[in-house]
Amino acid sequence: MFHLSDFLICCFITAYTPGANNLLSMSNAIRLGFRRSFRFNLGILTGFTIVMTVCTIFSTTLLTLLPKVKFIMQILGAAYMLYLAWKVWKSTVDPSADSEHAASFLSGMVLQFANPKIYIYAITAMTLYILPVYHSLAAIIGFTILLSLIGASGSFAWALCGSAFCRYLSRHTKGVNLVMALLLVYCAVALFL
Repeated sequence: MFHLSDFLICCFITAYTPGANNLLSMSNAIRLGFRRSFRFNLGILTGFTIVMTVCTIFSTTLLTLLPKVKFIMQILGAAYMLYLAWKVWKSTVDPSADSEHAASFLSGMVLQFANPKIYIYAITAMTLYILPVYHSLAAIIGFTILLSLIGASGSFAWALCGSAFCRYLSRHTKGVNLVMALLLVYCAVALFL
């Protein structure tokens, strides 16, 4: 039996809690504004959809390999999140400072392939909620699209918050960067808890 409320709670909590996508989306929006960081978020949506599709197609195989691959994904994911924490900590409010590279479509898309949160989100949602109940190709494609949109919506929401509170956050750049960097460090450490 499909439990829609449990499914949606799981999806939205995963999508809107701090993670690499959300923190970098907010950081880019603080520095550049929502409009100039939009390409980065479209990259996130694109990469998210690709990763979600791959996870959907290979969900059964990934579940059997997960115990072997999990530790490698944790190490790579944690290392990448620590690198992102360092970049966030060192970032400035100056819009000209590395703005084109940091907020590019490609950087948003590539981030998805190194983000273990997406793999966990995809595999959990597919194996616990969708695949036991739905078997038609149309339903699986529909859920893949829905999961991608919900997942990527978190980064857009965090970018809007970053843009809306830009003046306040830019006056407290070091403090905001410290909090975001520490949240990324927490995300990296939490992979092993």
